[in-house]
Amino acid sequence: GAINALRKRDFDVVLMDLNYARDTTSGQEGLDLLTSIQAIDKTLPVVVMTAWATVDLAIEAMRRGVRDFVQKPWENGRLLTTIETQIQKRRVQQRRIELRVRRRRRTNRLQQELDEAADIQKVLLPKKMPQLEGIQISAEWQPAYSVSGDYFDVLQFSKDQIGICIADVAGKGLPAALLMSNLQATLKSYSSPDVSPRKLCGRINDIVCDNTSERRFITFFYGVIDIKQRTFTYSNAGHNPPFLIRHNGDSLNLGEGGGVLGVLHDQTYTDKTITLASGDRLVLFTDGFTEARDKNDEEFGEHRLRDLLINQRRLGAVDLQMEAMRSVTAFCNGRFGDDVTLMVVAIE
Repeated sequence: GAINALRKRDFDVVLMDLNYARDTTSGQEGLDLLTSIQAIDKTLPVVVMTAWATVDLAIEAMRRGVRDFVQKPWENGRLLTTIETQIQKRRVQQRRIELRVRRRRRTNRLQQELDEAADIQKVLLPKKMPQLEGIQISAEWQPAYSVSGDYFDVLQFSKDQIGICIADVAGKGLPAALLMSNLQATLKSYSSPDVSPRKLCGRINDIVCDNTSERRFITFFYGVIDIKQRTFTYSNAGHNPPFLIRHNGDSLNLGEGGGVLGVLHDQTYTDKTITLASGDRLVLFTDGFTEARDKNDEEFGEHRLRDLLINQRRLGAVDLQMEAMRSVTAFCNGRFGDDVTLMVVAIE
């Protein structure tokens, strides 16, 4: 019968009489057939031919999937127009369904690729901090999405020298993450205790300029800590100036350097050497931390971070980093609008 035919092949439209089985006006057998058709294909349009109609029967028929009615006796032109209209609507609907399925598959595939990229990105970050006498380092890296444009690293050159860096690529998501990965590879290739921070910034800047568009730039901070000499030599390429909190509560902004990476070729940078003392706390961060907003759209701001660091300066690196993250998370109720990175270096 009709149901077996529908199960065996696809149809564009069903044209039926509600009283197809016997000469009654109840239409019940037709309604039952409509239910069976709906169970097979909810999108299949059904056109009903009828010589009679009640409002209740018409409503029930439409509830069970009827798209249109043709009165008996019918006019062939009207019947053909109705059928063609329903066929066209079905094809449009099928096309929309196909597009939704493709988009869903594409979205799932993209999410899988993002998850894989996030796993790769995490591998590029330090798995654990170097254990050096007289220094303690702790960091938090929190992407806003699956992947991040933020980057930090700790490079151990010797038992007495380490390089530290933090960076923030303009933008978010996969494009920013790809540029971050390139920065990481470049830094690993060119950093050494023999290359000063200013020279390293200049070299990386030229490479970024040669390989990225003008719309993509990087804020970057890099410095070398000499534990034996108790010095820190740094250069700041347009990044949020880190804080150096002295043991007595004084604070310094570390802004010496130059412009962001990736905008002007052959840009020159300067660096600066400062003395470190026991009890000092060096804190590096990205703007996602200070630009976190509360329910009144007020930023956490650098002043809140500085005040917190001064008040809690006697904490070790791990505890100070955790206290700062706890404070900003509570401030914005955990709703960060950007990637967040925080690094704390404690001189003991």
